[in-house]
Amino acid sequence: MAAPLGGMFSGQPPGPPPPPPGLLAQASLLQATPGVPRTSNSTLVDELESSFEACFASLVSQDYVNGTDQEEIRTGVDQCIQKFLDIARQTECFFLQKRLQLSVQKPEQVIKEDVSELRNELQRKDALVQKHLTKLRHWQQVLEDINMQHKKPADIPQGSLAYLEQASANIPAPMKQS
Repeated sequence: MAAPLGGMFSGQPPGPPPPPPGLLAQASLLQATPGVPRTSNSTLVDELESSFEACFASLVSQDYVNGTDQEEIRTGVDQCIQKFLDIARQTECFFLQKRLQLSVQKPEQVIKEDVSELRNELQRKDALVQKHLTKLRHWQQVLEDINMQHKKPADIPQGSLAYLEQASANIPAPMKQS
């Protein structure tokens, strides 16, 4: 992406990139959002990571293992998970906004990505068609071999057991699935 992510990752200066001309200036998700306290050095990714760690810690916490009040445990875990989901939504929103900016600033880039995805999908589907054609040819050959056996009744030895032995000897082994 040509535009910086505005302090999204460590090592970058904090703050949003300047809005492109013609677009409404958007509030960066890295700055304070109502109801969500943020420290000056904290980024959305840092908060997402810490909220995930808090979710995990709440699930394996010794306090919850020794606790007897199941409702209290459930409430604490639910709060941690809800905070993680809220921050995940904010992160998704941030990237969707950046994607929107990119699509407005460089529509040809979005078209190139779509064409690339379509080419990859066509290659995958072509490989799948070839795989099915190979299986189809194999089973057509099996059916043809069986039909050839049925057309030569003079070659079949007398007795049903002998017929089954000869028929099963001419059937090829099934192909391995890949």
